Amino acid sequence: MSRLIRYQGAIVQDDQILLIMHREHSTGRAYWVIPGGGRELGETEEACVQREMLEETSLDIVVERLLLDELGVPNGVYKRLKTYLCKVVKGEAQPGYEPEVEAAQNYAIVEVRWFNLRDPNSWESKMRDDPFTFPTVQRIRAVLGYEIESSDRSGTIDSWERAA
Repeated sequence: MSRLIRYQGAIVQDDQILLIMHREHSTGRAYWVIPGGGRELGETEEACVQREMLEETSLDIVVERLLLDELGVPNGVYKRLKTYLCKVVKGEAQPGYEPEVEAAQNYAIVEVRWFNLRDPNSWESKMRDDPFTFPTVQRIRAVLGYEIESSDRSGTIDSWERAA
């Protein structure tokens, strides 16, 4: 599967960001990601983000603004990543579902969790060691004005080259 742009939502509430955990069926490998996905035919970017957040987190959100517009991971599924700041309108965060059959055959959404944007040291090692999600969340923190301490900087470098 190859898509041009992944539209993802940085759902932020009370200095915390919501992430979802994917678990691969074949290997059992689990990892945290920012919820999001591809745009459907005729759908606006904002409507895409709202739909993806509802599907994957069970939350109704409002899109506030574009935070990041970046190149995707080299040789990845998406060529570009657009991350939008989102606020919860209603609902309680819970694992949602993947409606695309191909994706659902590969992984399931098994957990949602709020991560404290003020204290990355409180994040579990699975998140801090992630070569893709951690640097993205660090860039989101920087754009939102959270102080990036020197101990946090290891994940702020474009780590796609390190991980490749």
